[in-house]
Amino acid sequence: FWDFLILFFCLPVVIFNEITKKRLLGDLSCRIVPFMEVSSLGVTTFSLCALGIDRFHAATSPQASTRPIEQCQSIIAKLAVIWVGSMTLSVPEILLWQLAQDTSPVSGVVTEYCTMKPWSNLPESIYSLVLTYQNARMWWYFGCYFCLPILFTVSCQLVTRRIRGTEKKSECRGAKHGQCEGHLNCTIIALTIIYGLCTTPENVCNIVVAYMSPDMSKQTLDLLNLINQFFLFFKCSVTPVLLLCLCRPLGQAFMDCCCCCCEGCGPDTTSSESSADSKLKTEMSSSIFFDKPRETPPPLLALGTPC
Repeated sequence: FWDFLILFFCLPVVIFNEITKKRLLGDLSCRIVPFMEVSSLGVTTFSLCALGIDRFHAATSPQASTRPIEQCQSIIAKLAVIWVGSMTLSVPEILLWQLAQDTSPVSGVVTEYCTMKPWSNLPESIYSLVLTYQNARMWWYFGCYFCLPILFTVSCQLVTRRIRGTEKKSECRGAKHGQCEGHLNCTIIALTIIYGLCTTPENVCNIVVAYMSPDMSKQTLDLLNLINQFFLFFKCSVTPVLLLCLCRPLGQAFMDCCCCCCEGCGPDTTSSESSADSKLKTEMSSSIFFDKPRETPPPLLALGTPC
């Protein structure tokens, strides 16, 4: 959902600015767009960490069939912590960017662009904090939004493989269950690889700009910033598609919702049968977050007469 917000709000603003050299929504977009982009990195980072912890718990649980299903309220609470934490860490971006204007010496056209400069009317304590954030922004990006999710995911996967390699296969962990867990681990690894590939150019550009900024022209800096935003939009476009394709229960649920909205959710017998079949398939499959226990079949009814 946050990737959808990035594509819906930030992408038109960037395209409009590149075409018309005017900033859509003025100074407001210079503050909201970086805030949403950095929040997107935080949401992805902490979500990958949460998924890594969940896979670790799935691997270390003594019996997967007796593992309780987590309630919806607990899942929503964890998502709220991820979102609120990511947005809180991105608040300095709102106070860091300002709208600036520049007149071209050749054509005389006034162009608007966003510059990284703290507000001058801030209180002294807040101004010093924002200035400190600006000085440490490059390494904060690199450590929190690049190294943390990659190292966390790699560590969880290595520990999980180590535990599974040393423990004996019990009867409750059949071949089908192990295949589902391996499929979920591959999904998390694929999401981490996409995230790492899309954020690497931005971190490289930040380091290059930090040490070579006086020797680079404004056009080069604008081009590097545009490339970074392009990779961010590419990540936001690929991640949901990859998740829906690799996670079969989630993709099936998404397709069922789309078909239900297209057909108007009418009380049709065929639709009810297909929904029942899809529900059965979803219950038998593993979730992206949790391992659902396999329900025991109902006892067989006695055949024949009471005699």
